[in-house]
Amino acid sequence: MANYTAADVKKLRELTGAGMMDCKKALDEAEGDVEKAVEALRIKGQKGVAKREGRSAENGAIVSLIADDNSSGVIVELKCETDFVAKGEKFQSVADAIAAHVAKTNPADIEALLASEIEAGKTVQAFVDEANANLGEKIVLDRFAQFADGYVTAYMHRTMPDLPPQIGVLVELDKQTDEAAAVAKGVAQHIAAFAPKYLSKEDVPAEVVEAERRVAEETTRAEGKPEAALPKIVEGRLNGFFKDATLLGQPYALDNKKSVEKVLQEAGVTLKRFARIKVGI
Repeated sequence: MANYTAADVKKLRELTGAGMMDCKKALDEAEGDVEKAVEALRIKGQKGVAKREGRSAENGAIVSLIADDNSSGVIVELKCETDFVAKGEKFQSVADAIAAHVAKTNPADIEALLASEIEAGKTVQAFVDEANANLGEKIVLDRFAQFADGYVTAYMHRTMPDLPPQIGVLVELDKQTDEAAAVAKGVAQHIAAFAPKYLSKEDVPAEVVEAERRVAEETTRAEGKPEAALPKIVEGRLNGFFKDATLLGQPYALDNKKSVEKVLQEAGVTLKRFARIKVGI
């Protein structure tokens, strides 16, 4: 039997993210040599990439990178199969490297990002595939957000203290002011908690508005309300939908007597756009 200790198994798991039994088997085959075991796991990992394609990647992390002057920022979601890998330094370093690459190259979309070169001769897709092989799990990169046209900041929320951030919010104000940092942070925290779908009424697609109107009309008629009162009731319910679904219409989390729009107005700033990403959703 190969000569290795529990500490060697632990070290190999930390280096590769592989499961305990895989690490023990690799150490057996490498006769206790950790470096050879790492190499063996990497080779097996490359062979196993295709086998992992059908597996579910619902864990992971959101990482952010904000310019020192808050003129730009990015958030990136990198997914994996287990929280064990998500918590690992190697997984998070891969996510951080991708975020830095996004900030540097400004890709137009996820397809452009995956096709771009993160290292000489290596695309981001190949970089992700390499992480897949090294960590022994399915690793997926399919979402990011990047803003660079105002005052940009991010809020990262941990759902569990021992996990990396699972929710990331990127916000962009129209300008930098004395109050911008505090307001942007507060609104980003609000977005993380309440998950608005749209920024304002004007941003809600027409087909969504019409569908909500139909539901409101059918519900009101089913309740037996007078036909003459129908338009007013429907508009009231539609306004309720806008209040719930749009960021500017929602009561502000830190002062529910004011809407988010009112808080921004009082601070003298405009929220241009936001992005909210939750791991796996």
